[in-house]
Amino acid sequence: MRRSWAGRSAKVAKLGARVGGTYASTAARKVFASTERRVELDRARELTTASQVAEELGHMKGALMKLGQMASYLDDGLPEPLRLALSQLQSNAPPMSADLAAGVIERELGLPPDRCFVEWDPDPIAAASIGQVHRAVAVDPATGLERPVAVKVQYPGVDAAITADLRNADLLGTLLKQGFGGLDPADMVEEVKERLTEELDYRREARNQQAFVDFYRRHPFIHVPEVVHGLSTARVLTTELVNGYTWGELLTRDQAERDHVGEVIFRFVFRSLYRMQSFNGDPHPGNYLFHDDGTVTFLDFGLVKHFDDTEVNTFASMVKAAAVDHDAAEFRRIVEDAGMLRREAPATTEAVGEYFSHFYEPVRVDREMTWSGDYASRIVRHTFDRSSPISQYATVPRAFVFIQRINLGLYALLGDLGATGNYRRIATELWPFVDAPPSTVLGEAESTWLAGRR
Repeated sequence: MRRSWAGRSAKVAKLGARVGGTYASTAARKVFASTERRVELDRARELTTASQVAEELGHMKGALMKLGQMASYLDDGLPEPLRLALSQLQSNAPPMSADLAAGVIERELGLPPDRCFVEWDPDPIAAASIGQVHRAVAVDPATGLERPVAVKVQYPGVDAAITADLRNADLLGTLLKQGFGGLDPADMVEEVKERLTEELDYRREARNQQAFVDFYRRHPFIHVPEVVHGLSTARVLTTELVNGYTWGELLTRDQAERDHVGEVIFRFVFRSLYRMQSFNGDPHPGNYLFHDDGTVTFLDFGLVKHFDDTEVNTFASMVKAAAVDHDAAEFRRIVEDAGMLRREAPATTEAVGEYFSHFYEPVRVDREMTWSGDYASRIVRHTFDRSSPISQYATVPRAFVFIQRINLGLYALLGDLGATGNYRRIATELWPFVDAPPSTVLGEAESTWLAGRR
């Protein structure tokens, strides 16, 4: 195992040598396969032992895999050498064998799968970066009734593989430093390490998901699967099984449906941020299921960041100064106080406002707009652009590390949808410093739901 870790570190070092001289990256994770159909298993490539899993993780998974997955939906914006290097980390590993997965279930739940569950499908229906998902039928302890469930089983040895990756986390800071001259990577690296370590504990993910279940209960168009706590442990997570159609199918639907979904996802992200003070830090196509009644199911709560009042107030104050008041001086004061910009940065206040205004462009003006892949790519290029003198004095404080996923992930998804709407008015409904009336049909439905929660 030590030899495997040593080889893993060498591969990481080679990756850094290829891309670290010029470009930077940031973390991303988890590509889920369809939950609507059974995965065709290649029996010859099944992983049958924990040592095989550890070796495979050394090639494709663990913490660094999350970097490569970003390239799958940000191709147009990443610098070419970086995109090519990270794309090498995107391959899907083979699934665990049925016996290996059953062994995890028995160790965690005390009984083999066919005794824990009324029915157990040994073939996984989805793959994650640290586990795989199986379909099963369980007895609901509250009602005594049988119901279909999704059971996420963690790969044995993944904790050791990620621990090995995190020993190389300083390399991540080095890579990022190459792209941002003013970046102090220490806080960023510590935040990434802490979040990825938390992700290994499915008990924490269960608590995160339960918080979202409770908050969005009876919501008119947002659904979060219920957690089955009695069949969940640190390495097994059992939840309600949800069937729906995937992102790929959504892209074949008409534009009205894609506009609808774009608004739903936008509302989910910012309602959660401002009302729950939590951000489900993985806006990725595989983490949604769609339904013909317009509901969207949100999956995967392993990477959730919780914010305190001060942090949320800072986010809101930045939006107000940049997008509502258009007050460049106030905006500069806020970003300096937040540690995003050095106070002595030799740039005019107007230049600072212009540099950061790209992130607020969709909500600065009261107008109907269409999200585009070009805008999402421009945001990514802007983020990685070392030519701006301001970038040499800007950094990413710890509270903002995963918030950047909104810019790099959510905007890319909305651009992929080509979603159209008046996003200034939609955003105004969600901002905590404005009491705005509903501006859309979805806004009306959500307003009624909010009134019922009080």
